Amino acid sequence: MTSLLLQRLVLPVIKSRNVVPNLFHMNEAIPCTNTSISSVRNYAKNKDRGKDKKGKGQKVEINPTMIAELVDVNKLKSKCQEAIEKMRDDFAKNLSIRSTTGSIESLPVKYEGKDYELQELAQIIRKNPKTLVIDFTSFPQVIPDVLKAIHSSGLNLNPQQDGTRLYVPVPKVTKEHREALAKNAKAMYIKCRDTLKDIQNEFIKKSKKQTGVSEDLIFNVTKQITALSDQYQADSKTIYETKHNELIGK
Repeated sequence: MTSLLLQRLVLPVIKSRNVVPNLFHMNEAIPCTNTSISSVRNYAKNKDRGKDKKGKGQKVEINPTMIAELVDVNKLKSKCQEAIEKMRDDFAKNLSIRSTTGSIESLPVKYEGKDYELQELAQIIRKNPKTLVIDFTSFPQVIPDVLKAIHSSGLNLNPQQDGTRLYVPVPKVTKEHREALAKNAKAMYIKCRDTLKDIQNEFIKKSKKQTGVSEDLIFNVTKQITALSDQYQADSKTIYETKHNELIGK
């Protein structure tokens, strides 16, 4: 018996080679034919094989009403928009192809912990098309802070001090000048992008701290906050790329 079981396990196909004699029933011959016994294995199919994981690559539909169940969605949008508008303002003030009087006037200067525009601290005169004069006669103590602001502005200016006045040569529009402005534009864009990511993380943390709500709701809101942030990041990138092409002359 044991030998027979081993044969069935080892041999997938067992063929009978013996000739079976004809049997007789009621004086009639009943022919018998050789038979073959085959073992067949059926393999279960993996329904998920070759398919993407559920939900992978699917676009997240943003539902402000759902987000509002856990966080202030209007505040989220407002903070993201403010970050983008700040980048726009920085581009307009600091990344002009020509360093015009207007861009100098609105140059932000930090003095004693407060922010001022340069025109609030000094008188700005265009002496000729190639030179600006900034007069600090009535407020000379602010000159070091103004020099610091000019050097970090990305305007590619090299002011020369003479007493209470700064003489600022307006640089020619060279390839190097354009590349320097484009580099500053990228730095401003990266700062904006990082700010948007910080806002995203801030609101995700707030949503996860909510109590008395389902884990599914927290999970879905987290995905939607990320998707909303991604939209603002995409907008900021488009604005940057447009400015970059403008600066390098594309």
